[in-house]
Amino acid sequence: MEEDFFFFFFLIFIYDSHTERERQRHRQREKQAPCTGSPTWDSIPGLQALNRCTTQGSLEEDFELFLLLNMERKAAEPWPENATLYQQLKGEQILLSDNAASLAVQAFLQMCNLPIKVVCRANAEYMSPSGKVPFIHVGNQVVSELGPIVQFVKAKGHSLSDGLDEVQKAEMKAYMELVNNMLLTAELYLQWCDEATVGEITHARYGSPYPWPLNHILAYQKQWEVKRKMKAIGWGNKTLDQVLEDVDQCCQALSQRLGTQPYFFNKQPTELDALVFGHLYTILTTQLTNDELSEKVKNYSNLLAFCRRIEQHYFEDRGKGSSSIRSS
Repeated sequence: MEEDFFFFFFLIFIYDSHTERERQRHRQREKQAPCTGSPTWDSIPGLQALNRCTTQGSLEEDFELFLLLNMERKAAEPWPENATLYQQLKGEQILLSDNAASLAVQAFLQMCNLPIKVVCRANAEYMSPSGKVPFIHVGNQVVSELGPIVQFVKAKGHSLSDGLDEVQKAEMKAYMELVNNMLLTAELYLQWCDEATVGEITHARYGSPYPWPLNHILAYQKQWEVKRKMKAIGWGNKTLDQVLEDVDQCCQALSQRLGTQPYFFNKQPTELDALVFGHLYTILTTQLTNDELSEKVKNYSNLLAFCRRIEQHYFEDRGKGSSSIRSS
């Protein structure tokens, strides 16, 4: 059985390597392409007027720019009632970091008073244009991750941070970077680098929708990707105690910034509040192999009150219950 498993994993590795080589050959041919008209280029509305030779970068980069401009145009359309957010299966599949990211987007949209239906799909990660969840389907647009979703919603005339001055906006972005660099990274480390969590929770949940040996192949492939990222950012040799200490320092900084205010910038929530709530609430309500991570958050009473405030005001009071919030 082990030989079969490694054989399948080897096939996946060969396929990925071949695909990457084909992408590199395509990019090289694109760079060497002569400066002449292209039927594909000329057939796309809005690109005919562009001179292919004068644009900086490849056709692929220009096409991405066209898609971005088109998305901004579509974003100006009204928010539909059937907007949908996609994430992995909540009960048996989704992991801590993805659940936190999904809850942050849900909280942000609730704060903007924009209706959203949460739909769970086993292959949500592979449906996403960026390979990350959550992603939203609004009209004929698909946008993934909190940052791009905030910009997409802003183009529709909904913003939580318009009332901030430039200094406050810079401070808000700095704290959002802190959360992503510390809390999100710690969640990924715990899921994929802590052997106890990997063995008891992560592999079983991540591969749960798939048959053997695909469930093992996908889980080991994801674990390899995350461990490579951890090494690249200097977290590869950290111990669990060091990671928990980083989480504590992050919570301390957030607690000091929040103080006695209801939200980080006084009386009105911003995307920072949505992001922090998504991560802290998920850490507090997710069962892991031990309580060390959640205990770090519980040390700060104002952060606990902050999570409870947002849960009550934006979820319970709007008929969504306290289970985070429901999904279908």
